Amino acid sequence: MPTVLRPLLRGVTYTRILHLWVTALPFSIWIFIYPTAPWAPALVLIPLGLIPAVRRGEGIQARLLLASDERESEFSEEPSATWRDRWRTVLWLAVRMGLAMMTTVATTWLPVLTYGSADMAMGHTVKGVPWLEEASPHWAYALLVPVFLVLLYATMVGLGELITAAARRLLGPSPAERLAALEVRTEQLLERTRIARELHDSIGHALTIAVVQAGAARTARDPAFTDRALEAIEETGRTALEDLDRVLGILREPERPVSSRPTLVDADRLLETVPGPVSREGYRILQESLTNALRHAGPVPVRARVCVADGTLLLEIRNPLAEGVSGPGRGSGLRGIRERAALLGGRARTGPDEGDWRVRVELPLG
Repeated sequence: MPTVLRPLLRGVTYTRILHLWVTALPFSIWIFIYPTAPWAPALVLIPLGLIPAVRRGEGIQARLLLASDERESEFSEEPSATWRDRWRTVLWLAVRMGLAMMTTVATTWLPVLTYGSADMAMGHTVKGVPWLEEASPHWAYALLVPVFLVLLYATMVGLGELITAAARRLLGPSPAERLAALEVRTEQLLERTRIARELHDSIGHALTIAVVQAGAARTARDPAFTDRALEAIEETGRTALEDLDRVLGILREPERPVSSRPTLVDADRLLETVPGPVSREGYRILQESLTNALRHAGPVPVRARVCVADGTLLLEIRNPLAEGVSGPGRGSGLRGIRERAALLGGRARTGPDEGDWRVRVELPLG
């Protein structure tokens, strides 16, 4: 089909006309009953548009009937928060009513004129149709049929585009609403970053332990040690599955509280007075540090010190450096530790120290 005719195949072309027809219906009834005062309904637009909730209703209608894609957030669906938004709503109602009346007239009389012209071209007399009832039948009226059809098409598409453009302009989000939407979007991106870090920490930790334990069991060739290694792998895998289910639950339920996340309180309830955010991030920092130790140094002794002093939570994790290895590297794990500490107003230092690899993190409690 030619590009110019494609709007006829789009459902939004007809929902826009429906939007305008619905607007014109009560005013058409008024004019039919009180033809001497056709301007009276316009007086209702000012007090109606000043009602804050009206803007929300108009925005919802615009999204459902005017938008070409419902995913577009081009219309505000919030009540008027300022007088500027209220007057924009009043102007919108006036524009909507004016375009609605034009649409009603065009879509009523253009089909009638089309049919009347075709009828007169076939030699019949037409009564009750303006411009045609006084004319004599003639074949030349057939030339007007495509003209009226083109005008009807242009009216349906053109007025639909015009009302949509006006709605975007007058019902679009205000600067304050755009800022609020941007803040929500930023929060969503931060949440996704946090979830990615959660997956990296939890699953990476579990896989590292499983690989190290499996390698150690294969090397040891000791049935008792192998049983302990398999038990550790099983427990680690179970914990990883629980963490994965929890993170996926966050994705499915964005409003789910974070109280179910593991915290340092789970470490024998040693730090019950530590604030929730500090406790959760401290847990992840400790987990990431142990994962790095296993991944880069292997099954070596690891010393972890956790204490609270002078309003600060101190985490220090030390492990011997493997021979020929200067440290765990500079991957996303260490960067994640530093980012977690910085977000809580603390600091993290990582690097070789007296033959060990040390991670030292200080997190303020208040």
